[in-house]
Amino acid sequence: MIDLIKKAVLTGVGVASLTKEKIEDLAKELIVKGKMSEQEGEKLIEEMLSRAEESRNSMKSQTESMVQNTIAKMQLARVEDIERLKAEVEKLREEISSLQKKTE
Repeated sequence: MIDLIKKAVLTGVGVASLTKEKIEDLAKELIVKGKMSEQEGEKLIEEMLSRAEESRNSMKSQTESMVQNTIAKMQLARVEDIERLKAEVEKLREEISSLQKKTE
């Protein structure tokens, strides 16, 4: 019975969007209605919180990967690229200044 309830909840609601409060409310409601014992309710809460965290971490990882891939496809300059170019420009300015002093 508890497995059926878990599957229904996990299927019906996005696991990643479940908050601790929502999960606890659901478990309390099932306990009050006599669908499960307090021990089963506590176990359900622990399992659902764990799955929700895993789902959030997975979504975060996938989102970060997608963002990195999109940035790479857009060929945007990274901070390291800009810093390298700034250093090169500064070096060239110094060389130009040095050459100008020699010709004066």
